Amino acid sequence: MKRALHELTPKEIVRELDNFIIGQEKAKKAVAIALRNRVRRQRLSEELKDEVAPKNIIMIGPTGVGKTEIARRLSKLTGAPFIKVEATKYTEVGYVGRDVESMIRDLTANAVSMVKAELQEEVREEAEKRTEEALLDLLLPGVKNREEQSDTGTGGNDQSGGAAGGGAAGGTPAAGFQPPSHSQSSSGSGGTSSATREKFRKKLRDGDFEDKEVDVQVSSGSGFPAIEIFSGSNFEEMDLNLGNLGNMFGGKKKKKRTTVKNAREIILQEEMDKLVDDDRVNELARQRVEEMGIVFIDEIDKIAAKENRSGVDVSREGVQRDILPIVEGSTVNTKYGMVTTSHILFIAAGAFHASKPSDLIPELQGRFPLRVELEALGSEDFVRILTQPQNALIRQYTELLATEGVEIDFTDEAIKELSEIAADVNSRTENIGARRLHTIMELLLEELSFTATDLEGQKIPITPEYVKERLSDVVQDQDLSRYIL
Repeated sequence: MKRALHELTPKEIVRELDNFIIGQEKAKKAVAIALRNRVRRQRLSEELKDEVAPKNIIMIGPTGVGKTEIARRLSKLTGAPFIKVEATKYTEVGYVGRDVESMIRDLTANAVSMVKAELQEEVREEAEKRTEEALLDLLLPGVKNREEQSDTGTGGNDQSGGAAGGGAAGGTPAAGFQPPSHSQSSSGSGGTSSATREKFRKKLRDGDFEDKEVDVQVSSGSGFPAIEIFSGSNFEEMDLNLGNLGNMFGGKKKKKRTTVKNAREIILQEEMDKLVDDDRVNELARQRVEEMGIVFIDEIDKIAAKENRSGVDVSREGVQRDILPIVEGSTVNTKYGMVTTSHILFIAAGAFHASKPSDLIPELQGRFPLRVELEALGSEDFVRILTQPQNALIRQYTELLATEGVEIDFTDEAIKELSEIAADVNSRTENIGARRLHTIMELLLEELSFTATDLEGQKIPITPEYVKERLSDVVQDQDLSRYIL
């Protein structure tokens, strides 16, 4: 369950990360402290609060050791606006590609979605009441008309009352509805209509009308004219500048025939949108981004340029120069308003195989004062990765095959054998960390996965002998293992 950031202590953050990530205690500790400092800063006086800058982090380590997984789990763990981006997607101004300010626009858009969902939950009860009334209007349009006419003093002897009191569309009577007699309409149309509506309300709550079709008004789309844009940055600028001008081209409603079950979802969403103030959503989202926002920049080593390089590296250094003011603190124009980045926490990560953090421009290095090195993974780490996390690979494959009625049972010796094979292949070929386990597990269970539908009700033990039988030939043939493992 996602908890608010202010509720999590550093120890609790590390403990939650331990459920999914093996090892890397230094990285977990650094991230936990950085996150907690966001909360501590909020408790300072206004005078001092603005002076406390976030301590940005660079995580250094080979691929597959948990850098991205730490970021992914942080986003699920906290209620802070969070976005993960790849530095390689951005280019210097003048090149085709995304501009670095788009990461702040994306972060703000995520925050708007988050805040809107929270506020919608607050008004859900009222929206559900309105939705129920709207569904009853669809099921009993004629009764609604008679009530309105009765209120205005014109409904005493309405000749159209019986027909109008029919179903949701085209005058067809709704299921279970018996039109009132002429004498009833004449003598007490208001009371009869009210009783009929309450009868339908009970049936609606009991689910009797879920499959009945009604006509509901839905938005016909954004209404923008068809314009083809080739550059991502141009599209972002166009989206930013147009703002809500799309309403000039559309925003119309169209009639859609659907079931009451689907209509309820459509109407509920529209009612919640009506009850939530968009201006308040945007204001809260901007505030949350500025105070608690987190940006994880992956592959930052790919934009590090050495002095003796030229050509494409000019663009790489240009990306660094463009990122610098965002990290230092600047104001970015988004379609939700101006966002200041001075107190957004930036966490960068990279393998730094062909480069090192000192290859980044000095100004950018200074904006990432904390350096954390993640350790390469060995066979013992692989054993823990296969068995301990909540999303452990062995559990995933066991549950997948259990859906076919096949039970697989890994022995401890088999798990150890798998881990040693993964570590061996990593040492002889490219070290891709824990990702090697995905390749090995898929090859190990390929035949079982293919024939699982024919093995229903069987229990298959996975022993060291089974592992060797399936993998030994590929592992021993180094040329083959380079392509398969």
